[in-house]
Amino acid sequence: MDFEPPFQGTCKTLLQNPTHYHDKPSDVDECELPVIDLNNLNFGHTEREKIVSEVAQAASQWGFFQVVNHGVSQEVVNNMQYEQKRLFRQPFPKKVENNLLNLSANSYRWGNPEATCLKQFSWSEAFHISTTEIPTMRTEHKSLRSTIEAFVKTVSGLARSLAEILAQPLGIKPVYFEENCPARTSYLRLNRYAPCPFSSQVYGLISHTDTDFLTIVYQDQVGGLEIYKDGRWLGVKPNPEALIVNIGDFFEALSNGIYKSIKHRVVTSQKVERFSVAYFYCPSYDVVIKSCGKPALYRQFTLREYKQQTQIDVQEIGYRSLAPKTKNAIVAGGLSAFVFGVYFYTMRAVGGTDELQVAINKFEEEKGQKEAEASMPSKA
Repeated sequence: MDFEPPFQGTCKTLLQNPTHYHDKPSDVDECELPVIDLNNLNFGHTEREKIVSEVAQAASQWGFFQVVNHGVSQEVVNNMQYEQKRLFRQPFPKKVENNLLNLSANSYRWGNPEATCLKQFSWSEAFHISTTEIPTMRTEHKSLRSTIEAFVKTVSGLARSLAEILAQPLGIKPVYFEENCPARTSYLRLNRYAPCPFSSQVYGLISHTDTDFLTIVYQDQVGGLEIYKDGRWLGVKPNPEALIVNIGDFFEALSNGIYKSIKHRVVTSQKVERFSVAYFYCPSYDVVIKSCGKPALYRQFTLREYKQQTQIDVQEIGYRSLAPKTKNAIVAGGLSAFVFGVYFYTMRAVGGTDELQVAINKFEEEKGQKEAEASMPSKA
């Protein structure tokens, strides 16, 4: 099929080398995320306070939750699914051209050609679209553009409402997000997870956390999303009526660790393709992210500072060296203290993983090999 990225060709060496395989656990339990009915926000102060409590509890205990009666119509969802499939059915050479949708360079991504082992390779493709670029999409994709506009219009308002709800228990003024997260700073990511003949060895999307305040996801009913909770991976059971919401790294920092940005990943299917749409609710580049509690677990920083420093560190030493946390902070985000706690955002895209996560994986793998060699008895 001419629309498929050359997954097998690119990672041919990795697939032929059995030492690079890593068997995925087959005994992952399925879970149902907490479900929040947003319709109850319309039933007075008491019901609203109950919703605030439920959302805050889910954000602190799970880092993920689902919302129903969210305002995104089924018609918009159906149109998005249809247009998304049409887009990914474009020939691969056409998709890699920067002028397909008249978006910025590298808006279309697939796999990871720089991977050195299978656990660094993501068997998926995506269009990463800044909300500022939606109006400039080519006229031949008018239907796709109007569908994306309708989706973003509703989801952007939902993201701000949820952020304001989460801010209330923290004592953060609701206007914080209105002032610091203008519509132009957020992103939309259209994802396709292709059928994978090596589904026992390769992930659709490698383990990561999101770099934003909130991510709102619509997924089809195929399933495949897994979250890391209480020391184990759990498969998320799809809910056709719900949108999935997860806490991003910036909200964890802003809440001083009360809300949890947890690791998640997507597993592949051998026979079925999977589609999802993710909206990343992000601050402006120069907004200062400052922990609301004392003592602060995180030093204050801006997205611009973080992005610039990460690019420098990944290029020069292979990983991020300047931790956003204070020296005595508890490690968060699932990485060791030696890898500096939380990988808040990535080198290529807000909300993705790509080179930074690969660098972290390589660093941890090399570190593990050195530790194993050091523990071996001397041959003297």
